[in-house]
Amino acid sequence: MDGRDKGKWNDRLPPDRAWRCPTGLSRAARAVEQDRAAGGHHHRLVDLGDGRTSSASVELKVYAKTRRIRAYIRWSDHGKYPTKYIGEVDGRTRRQNLAQAWDLAKSRQLIQTPAEPSGSWASTPAVRSVMRANRARDTRLELALRSAIRAHGLRYRIDMRPVPDIRRRADVVFLGSKVAVFCDGCYWHGCPEHYRPARKNSDFWSAKIEGNRARDKETDRLLENAGWHVIRIWEHDDLEAAASQIVSTVRARR
Repeated sequence: MDGRDKGKWNDRLPPDRAWRCPTGLSRAARAVEQDRAAGGHHHRLVDLGDGRTSSASVELKVYAKTRRIRAYIRWSDHGKYPTKYIGEVDGRTRRQNLAQAWDLAKSRQLIQTPAEPSGSWASTPAVRSVMRANRARDTRLELALRSAIRAHGLRYRIDMRPVPDIRRRADVVFLGSKVAVFCDGCYWHGCPEHYRPARKNSDFWSAKIEGNRARDKETDRLLENAGWHVIRIWEHDDLEAAASQIVSTVRARR
């Protein structure tokens, strides 16, 4: 069983926190959860052939007879939802077990690297998938974070300039308390934890990411000088903790 302790769950069923999806978690929040566990959206791609890919998800199930958590990978293909067994996981939390499952899926080559289509300007399939996912607004992270904030009863504006004369748009804006929230993807904003430099066209991409980092710092400085409080949420951050931080800051500055 992949070298895991076979007797770990012999005396009881695994606790819900180790495998069950939280009740009421939105579709966008579930996607963010999967992206975080896999190490980014571009690590969730299944090769369907003919240049097509599909974003896969990991499902965790518990079988009472064995008292074990089993992981499956599932994706969409023309209205069908193929599923493959990945293996058993034994972490203490759902997050740990999702991460274990994605690592197993990669090691067993269940996640395929799609062939580079002819004529594509992207240097690698991973870069191409990141580019496709780089939306200007309403990203998975933004939608999930906004949902978590709404659950606290706060009202906000989205995708606007906090200060009209400063040409910088924030993802979530609280006008009354002057709080500007930015949702930063780990790749595009050079996350110190998860950013990995591109292997191809490295000079170009390194300059691009460094430019984004410098712009982020300048944005923070400009807004703070104008009396605003800036909060940056990373793609890998815990959404509930991030929402709580935002709510506390907004209420404290009212």
